[in-house]
Amino acid sequence: MKPHAAGSSASRLIDQRIRELGGWRGETLARMRALVLAAVPGITEEWKWDNPVWTHHGIVCTGEAYTKVVKLTFAHGATIPDPRHLFNSSLEGSTRRAIDIREGEKVDARAFKALVKAAVARNAPPTKAAAPRKGGKAAVLLSGGNPQVAKADGDAPVQAYIAAMPGWKRAIGKRLDALVVRQVPGVRKAVKWNSPFYGIEGRGWFLSFHVFTRYVKVTFFHGTSLRPVPPGGTGRDARWIDIHEDDLDEAQVAKWVKQAAALPGWVPGGPS
Repeated sequence: MKPHAAGSSASRLIDQRIRELGGWRGETLARMRALVLAAVPGITEEWKWDNPVWTHHGIVCTGEAYTKVVKLTFAHGATIPDPRHLFNSSLEGSTRRAIDIREGEKVDARAFKALVKAAVARNAPPTKAAAPRKGGKAAVLLSGGNPQVAKADGDAPVQAYIAAMPGWKRAIGKRLDALVVRQVPGVRKAVKWNSPFYGIEGRGWFLSFHVFTRYVKVTFFHGTSLRPVPPGGTGRDARWIDIHEDDLDEAQVAKWVKQAAALPGWVPGGPS
């Protein structure tokens, strides 16, 4: 086989390897490959060292087949969280970690995909300031990657905030904004305290969201009145949800938004 290939050529070589292996080893490599691709859309398949390699700003993991095991080796596995203790090989080193899968064994799919996502996050280039806004300076990213956008009313500052949201969080911001607009025609928008706010004219605010390192937090100011009550928070009124990558339940959030918009809104400085 070719010593190195990428893209469609690599994918064909990986297909060929799976067919050549056959049996439980071919099935196992095919299953783990599918989980890698599902975990991070856009991850790159390569062929190096006569083995499948998955990369995203660097090597994420390799897939090797031996007589008694199929091995998934994570290039920087020692530095990523493994709460379900999937790593069971190459544990002595300070860099790599591996998962050895034997005939008849199954790997927790959800935990494995979380490992892949953590490896990709570890490889990601350092966060930079967002691209310059039209007619202005670049939006600075504050702690956790939250965009710094000047306080202002209207849709424009909200769109500027969303455009500056880093990585996958930008897509979440766009989906949240579109969802609110669909559920609440004529919704009032603003940016306050470096967060988009949504409300009803003359009735206060019912929702805001904010970027953190690993998630986007969506706060409902009178969340305790929603059904079901959003899971985050312990105060008298506000409740929130933390949205991780590929974790936005649009149907449920739409129901909450519709309920929240029908309630009296939150007015800064008003009665709590």
